[in-house]
Amino acid sequence: MSSVAAASPLPTPEPVETASVDALPAIPPWKRSWFWCAPGEAMTLGWILGLHVLAVVGLIFLPLPTLPVLGVAFLLIFLGGLGTTVCYHRSLAHKAVVLHPVVEQILILFAVLNGSGKPHTWVAMHRLHHANSDGEGDISSPRHGGFWWAHLRWLWQADQSRSARFAYDIESPRYRFWSPAQMPLLALSLFGGLMWPGVHPIDVLTAALWIGPIRLLWALHTQCLVNSVCHLGTMDPEHGSSRNLWWLTLAHIGQGENWHANHHLRQVDPRLGYGWQLDLGWWTIKGLSMLGLAHKVRDPLHRRDPMGTAPA
Repeated sequence: MSSVAAASPLPTPEPVETASVDALPAIPPWKRSWFWCAPGEAMTLGWILGLHVLAVVGLIFLPLPTLPVLGVAFLLIFLGGLGTTVCYHRSLAHKAVVLHPVVEQILILFAVLNGSGKPHTWVAMHRLHHANSDGEGDISSPRHGGFWWAHLRWLWQADQSRSARFAYDIESPRYRFWSPAQMPLLALSLFGGLMWPGVHPIDVLTAALWIGPIRLLWALHTQCLVNSVCHLGTMDPEHGSSRNLWWLTLAHIGQGENWHANHHLRQVDPRLGYGWQLDLGWWTIKGLSMLGLAHKVRDPLHRRDPMGTAPA
């Protein structure tokens, strides 16, 4: 792929929704109790509380895991992260790449197993966020409800009904299938570690703890950090408060979501990290493209990135 030394204009992002974003309710939900739930979101609160309780109890009473257990947990986190960043984010939400249908469905499976939710919901919420980043209609901005609102509380306290129209283009059965499939897959994800081939019950329970609750909490909080700490930067009228955070590279296993300011500056770019900024999500797309499993890859902007360095 050739590079161009001189900067050139950014492409205009394709609109995903032209309707205006609704204003926030008269009584902001972040002023309510932490345990108040928006309609239909009580199960979300129960899921998050349950993961934390199981993890704390397990860490107190169970021994540390073996390397094979950690290896399986890490592999599932990594594959689930690719499902979220490559498929949900770059492909479905921003149309920066079109994946082969088989690859797409496999990545959706790992994203659901990682607790990222249904593709239709994830895409709709993300597009709603971009429609008015850090503005009144931004469903997860720390500028309104503070760090904990952006990090967790919005998941069960925000009015998510407004977001449905933002995913009008993924209404086909191959995406809607994941709505009824989500609950059994989450049950498998949480309790699947009980199938670990251990000799002693304590070994099986330890495997179940790390492959289930602890893995899911890692995935949950690393994704939520993009909404919270990655949006505590200097406010820009057009791009919001997004910022790049190099120290989140390890938490995101180098998959690129921590280069959030880059993303807000050019939403349809399939590449999030430039130069020294590690972005395994982009290199996954490159590899899939070479194998003929990804096409219509939007051209990464051959121009200078926001940090002032030329793309690699």
